Amino acid sequence: MVERSPEISNKQVYRDYEIEKKYEAGIVLFGNEIKSLRAGEVSLKGSFVKVDGEELFVQNMHITPYDFTREEQDPLRLKKLLLHRSEIRQIRVKLNERGYALLPLKIFFHRGYAKVELGLGKGKKFYDKRADIKKKEVNRDIAREIGRRR
Repeated sequence: MVERSPEISNKQVYRDYEIEKKYEAGIVLFGNEIKSLRAGEVSLKGSFVKVDGEELFVQNMHITPYDFTREEQDPLRLKKLLLHRSEIRQIRVKLNERGYALLPLKIFFHRGYAKVELGLGKGKKFYDKRADIKKKEVNRDIAREIGRRR
């Protein structure tokens, strides 16, 4: 039986931001952090990506320290992201516009490597959030009616 690694997602981002473009980036981690990641002990809540020159770093991503080790690691340390230079330039240009943010959407494993899916999005206004909620309720009511008629 093949054990699947968990896919950790940040669903709150979709509520607060309108995601325009997605990127897939590698992440630089220590061995203990990979073990914690495979155990699913990571939180993306409140995390964001910061551009520093030609590099990207994830801030506020909490990886719980691995229990079975003697090494002490800071769970909130900056984690470097690996992305093509041209993509970093595109991101930097968009982030200079008002209202845009680069946020981690999910963490997953691809061919044994930890990857982060990043979303470039613009913050939603309060009335946009209400419109989305209304649309979901209407779709749910329609689906419920269709189910009753069958």
